[in-house]
Amino acid sequence: MEKTKLIAQNKKARHDYFIEDTFEAGIQLVGSEIKSIRLGKVNLNDAFVVIRGNQAYLSNMHISKYDFSNRFNHEETRTRKLLLHKREILKLDAKTREQGYTIIPLKIYFKEALVKVEIGVAKGKKLHDKRESMKEADAKMRMKKILKKY
Repeated sequence: MEKTKLIAQNKKARHDYFIEDTFEAGIQLVGSEIKSIRLGKVNLNDAFVVIRGNQAYLSNMHISKYDFSNRFNHEETRTRKLLLHKREILKLDAKTREQGYTIIPLKIYFKEALVKVEIGVAKGKKLHDKRESMKEADAKMRMKKILKKY
């Protein structure tokens, strides 16, 4: 039985994008980053994945500096390498070459003792799509309230 503990979630991702496919990736970190992640000091809001030279990199993920580390602390928004199989990287690369697709991180979590990132191949929503999603969510909430009463 695998133990997973959610660290951070990109809540705006499902609001701003249609998620078509998801992948689980490891992430290459340094010691002070792990300690900050354990404290939950991570922000995925503006993060995205870039594929360069058959490697996947996570850019713009903000990990706050660890308070108790020395002067060799990590850079907060540096580009971090994602650990994926070659076939997964090729699949992601092929999908992002299509018009309108991007790769975004959905959540970051511990799986046993390892930090994993769930990334999704996404297509941006238009304004009318966002309104439609909000209407659907509102209708679901109303139905839950009605069913709860009875």
